[in-house]
Amino acid sequence: MSKPPSAKGTVPFGQYRTWYRVTGDLHSGKPPVVLLHGGPGSTHDYLLAMTSLTDAGWPVVHYDQIGNGGSTHLPDRGADFWTVKLFEDELDNLLDKLGIADDYILYGQSWGGMLGSVHAARRPVGLRGLVVANAPASMKIWLQEMKRLRELLPADVQKVLTEHEEAGTTDSEPYFHAMRAFYDRHVCRIVPWPRDFGATFMEIYNDPTVYFTMNGPNEFHVIGTLRDWSVEFCLPDIAVPTLVLTGRHDEATQATVQPFLDLVPDVRQEVLENSSHVPHLEEPERFQQVMLSYLESLV
Repeated sequence: MSKPPSAKGTVPFGQYRTWYRVTGDLHSGKPPVVLLHGGPGSTHDYLLAMTSLTDAGWPVVHYDQIGNGGSTHLPDRGADFWTVKLFEDELDNLLDKLGIADDYILYGQSWGGMLGSVHAARRPVGLRGLVVANAPASMKIWLQEMKRLRELLPADVQKVLTEHEEAGTTDSEPYFHAMRAFYDRHVCRIVPWPRDFGATFMEIYNDPTVYFTMNGPNEFHVIGTLRDWSVEFCLPDIAVPTLVLTGRHDEATQATVQPFLDLVPDVRQEVLENSSHVPHLEEPERFQQVMLSYLESLV
C-alpha cells in the first residue's frame, strides 16, 4: 500500500512537462531517494510501494519520464527524438527544479538502472548512492539471456511467439497470452498481478511510443533502438557506493548484471531468493530490510 503524497505536480522541461510525486519531506535531513522507472516507456505506478521508505524517514521522489504517464506525451516523435541523452537531461532538470541536486540517492529499476548508471558516471556532486535494481549492463548480453530463458518455455508457447513475431502480429491476443508465460516466470511471479504493476503495464500499451521505439513489443523481443546499447563503458567512473539488486528468477540474470559487479569500484549485490524482476512487490519485507541497510550505510 502506497503512502499519500506530500506534493505532486509537474516541472517544465524545455517546452514539455515532467510529472512528479513527492512522499515525505525533501529537506528532512536525509537525502531523498529518486526513483527511475523501467521501460523505457514505463511509468512510476509499479514503484509506488517504495513510499514505505518514508516510514524510516527517507523521502521518496517518483516521476514519469517524458512520453509516459502524467508527463508530456509525444506520439508523433520518431526514434531520433527518443534518446538516452533526452532522459539524462530530463533527470538533471528534475533534480534542479525540485531543489535536491546537491543531496540525493538514485534508485534505478530495469532500464532506470542503466539510466542511473550513466548519470552516476558523470559524478554529480550531490549524488550520495546508486541502487541498480534488476537492470542489465548490456543489451547484447540481455538478448543472449532472453533467448536462453525463452528456450525454457513450453514448446507450444515458443511456437506461438515465433509465429506471431515472424508475421508481425505481436499485438494479437494469442501472442499476449503466450507472452504472459514468460512474464509470470521472470517479470512478476505474483498471480494475479498487483494493481500497481498492472496499472503500469496498461499505461505502456495505452501509449507504447517510447517502449516500442526504444525497446520493442516486450521484454524478450527487443528490436528497438537500444538493442545494441551498453553502459559497460562508463561503469568504472561511478564513484558512489552502489547496490546491485536482483531476484533469483529475474529476467535480469546474473550474466546481465555481472559487468556492474566487475567494473563499478564500490559495489555489492543482494539476491532476493523468491523474486523475479520486481522484488519490491514480490518480497516486500526482505526488500525493505535490504534497502534500509544500504541507505543507512550512506549516512
